[in-house]
Amino acid sequence: MPFRSVISKFSVGAFALAAASVLTPTAQAAAPESNDPIKIALFDWTSVNLNAKILGGILEKLGYTVEYPTADYLSSLTTGLTNGDIDVGLEFWDTTAGEAMKASDATGQTERLGKLGPKAKEEWWFPEYMKEKCPTLPDWHALLDATCAASFSTAETAPKGRYLGGPVTWEGFDDERVAALKLPFTVIHAGTDAAMFAELDSAYQRKAPIMLWIYSPHWAPAKYKGEWVQFPEYTPECYTDPKWGVNPDAKYDCGKPHGEIWKYSWNGMKDKWPVAYKVAKAYTIDTDELNKMSGEIDLDGKTPEDVAAAWIAAHEADWKAWAQ
Repeated sequence: MPFRSVISKFSVGAFALAAASVLTPTAQAAAPESNDPIKIALFDWTSVNLNAKILGGILEKLGYTVEYPTADYLSSLTTGLTNGDIDVGLEFWDTTAGEAMKASDATGQTERLGKLGPKAKEEWWFPEYMKEKCPTLPDWHALLDATCAASFSTAETAPKGRYLGGPVTWEGFDDERVAALKLPFTVIHAGTDAAMFAELDSAYQRKAPIMLWIYSPHWAPAKYKGEWVQFPEYTPECYTDPKWGVNPDAKYDCGKPHGEIWKYSWNGMKDKWPVAYKVAKAYTIDTDELNKMSGEIDLDGKTPEDVAAAWIAAHEADWKAWAQ
């Protein structure tokens, strides 16, 4: 159909509506900027992917094209964010990514966009009912006792206790911690975040023995009654100087670090997509809100997209202000 004929079929009202649309924030944000997709990284746990879908949904509302490549958590800091595979990553934890973030900063090709908001904690965790067998927990010395350790054993690890660590891509130095503190435990790595928490739920319902990596922000510390093991307090020297700590011959003889959760971008983002860059820098989220929404996904079966859409609708005034 000729273009002139198409025009003749539009009413004046339709033209008015079309004209008004160019004044929307969507057109304002997109018009002066690149149409290339902004790539926001997905990793292998719920909260980071929810944050990705929230930020991505906001950017789509502002007229951007967004893609969600799956990336490796630690190497993305020095490869994905520097070689164009990803443009933004929303959860890099001081607890596990401290060294990788330093390496990323040193490349000069990435930018630390600021804190996400929640404080990061990751450590060995056990259900409260396990204190019946190891009453001196959460002091880590309790785990040195062979009887206590055996109470956490399974057929594959007996007589040693079993510690269920996160996926190997998270690192965390649990194998090194076991060796440095001479703990009679075997580290078994979960294949996925979901598998780890499914095993926790199964064990908890049966009051079966389990010791595993629990992190916060997450819904698990609120749903399940338990405690984190109290290891010697982390210091940077614990991870770098064997002479530090209770074992003068080994590093990692302490607990995991704790601290902030950081956002990162490719350093060209601010020039290529300046409004999106402003929004990514301004984006923060409340800890309790993030825990609740993660539970809606993992426990209630909602999709990350639906949970993200609800947050975006409820916080419209906030993200519109970020884009100004």
